Amino acid sequence: MRSSSYPVLPGTARRSLRGLVVLALTAGFATAFPAAHADTPSDPAGTTAVAAKPFMGWSSWSMQSSKYPGLNPEGDYSYLTEANVLKQTDALAAKLKKYGYDHVNIDAGWWMDKNWKTGFDRYGRQTPDPVRFPRGMKAVADHIHAKGLKAGIYLPVGLEKGAYGGGEVPIWNAPGCTTGDIVYPDLRTTNGWDNAYKIDFGDACAQKYIDSQAQQFADWGYDFLKLDGVGPGSFKSGDNYDNVADVAAWQQAIATAGRPIHLELSWSLDIGHAADWKKYSNGWRIDTDVECYCNTLVTWENSVDDRWDDAPAWSRKAGPGGWNDLDAVDVGNGEMDGLTKAERQSYMTLWAISKSPLFTGDDLTRLDGYGVSLLTNQEVIAVDQNDSPVARPVTTVGDQQVWGTENPDGSHTVALFNLGDSPASVTAQWASFGFTGNAAVRDLWNKADLGTHKNRITAALPAHGSRLFTVRPAGSTLATTSYEAESAANTLSGNASPAGCDACSGGKKVGNLYGGGKLRFNDVTVKKDGIYTVRVSYVSGDPRSATVLSNSGNGSSQKFPSTGDWSTAETVSVQLALKAGTNTITFDSGDGYAPDIDRIVVPQSV
Repeated sequence: MRSSSYPVLPGTARRSLRGLVVLALTAGFATAFPAAHADTPSDPAGTTAVAAKPFMGWSSWSMQSSKYPGLNPEGDYSYLTEANVLKQTDALAAKLKKYGYDHVNIDAGWWMDKNWKTGFDRYGRQTPDPVRFPRGMKAVADHIHAKGLKAGIYLPVGLEKGAYGGGEVPIWNAPGCTTGDIVYPDLRTTNGWDNAYKIDFGDACAQKYIDSQAQQFADWGYDFLKLDGVGPGSFKSGDNYDNVADVAAWQQAIATAGRPIHLELSWSLDIGHAADWKKYSNGWRIDTDVECYCNTLVTWENSVDDRWDDAPAWSRKAGPGGWNDLDAVDVGNGEMDGLTKAERQSYMTLWAISKSPLFTGDDLTRLDGYGVSLLTNQEVIAVDQNDSPVARPVTTVGDQQVWGTENPDGSHTVALFNLGDSPASVTAQWASFGFTGNAAVRDLWNKADLGTHKNRITAALPAHGSRLFTVRPAGSTLATTSYEAESAANTLSGNASPAGCDACSGGKKVGNLYGGGKLRFNDVTVKKDGIYTVRVSYVSGDPRSATVLSNSGNGSSQKFPSTGDWSTAETVSVQLALKAGTNTITFDSGDGYAPDIDRIVVPQSV
């Protein structure tokens, strides 16, 4: 059966445009999400763990959604066809497979005709549009597998309205069950676009419906499913948009379908439910669509640069079996991508250090030389795929930022970013990483050893530029003194007060730093005058700022990235001028809200 179509609505704000598209499709669809990462495409028995590492590959959505000349000649989103998917499959196999890119993900629209009418089989399951995919979805998956790659497919969460059929549509392999049994009597809607009915999993028929969809995908040979419009998230909240039960049902259905299938969730998932996403899925989109829905695939402001603000909160949520998805990394063709070379490198750098899936939405038949160099740099790919923790900021965050993580071998991955609109120098202080003295530095993008650097490295960066290093300490552990925020020696003013904190070093922190509340560390002692790299341990469930000052200085406003919740402590460093002898260091909330402070760690000398 085929449902009636809805008119395609004009794009408005970037954060909702894919939703508008989906409304037009009578189903919700957001960005495509690549297939699960299994190391060998011919692994139907699942001997390789799903999502052991972030998956890599290609997705159709970036080109489907773009108004770049020639991409969608038969109307908006018309790029998605069997011919185009197979063309990109062949290009991926020829150009990028040997570097680890092994997923081909088909995004929204595979069951819709060019007028956006959705098609379903007699059991209410999506069925491929015969014009877009004349040989059906199994033939496409077979071609992808023949190239040694994984096949990915897409669905919106919930029972699509077009599949309801007055509640009389039977459920496959579930005698007596119909679509009327699996929804609520009031036909309440769900997902990011309200174009599906919320499924009532209190009825056993509901699980049977999800089982039937998963079984169909397994029978077709798909290795990856992107489930879109999932809440809490997708800019929706409340009971109708709580799809945790749907995600759990999909996990259960996949487990019995006879084929490993990576389950990826989209979009802008609620971090408050991170434990649910980790329990039931293999990846989750942390942000809005990266695409600009304009004459290129993306732009810097719409919305590549959002990720520097949004990724830190999720940094401790990812690991083998489930990864933070930053969306497509469209860096392969400068003209089509709509980015400068500096922006493209920074884009790829952040994705790699965040261990995001690396899937591109570029036209793989038109990659330029610089794009190929970015996508195939094996040292950078290794940062994404190795066993190191996800990187996060090690300095407070502004236009100039330093991110990093410690690797299992004792080295550090260090990224410098200039997010400002003009050139600037950025410095990584070794003290921010807990050591001092000499360190050997490897430039990963330029594949060059930079020799020994003492105490720091500085790089002059263009607007929106970056550098990426491996730093191997050859000096000594930094001698420091710790000062607890809750110490009786400190001065608290305004609303500031101590509170318990299991994650904090002394089991306590100082919170309620708002509306002029202040925390002053007294008796901070150093041996000589100088600029000190002071490490601040703090807790903040959202990004917050505080003015940080030493002694009677004016101080400066420092932005602290989110720690992800109010029970996790993280550390960033600030540069402060201290004098020989005794000093004070103050955190002033001003008119806003400051993070809760655990402690400061001060080097004993510069």
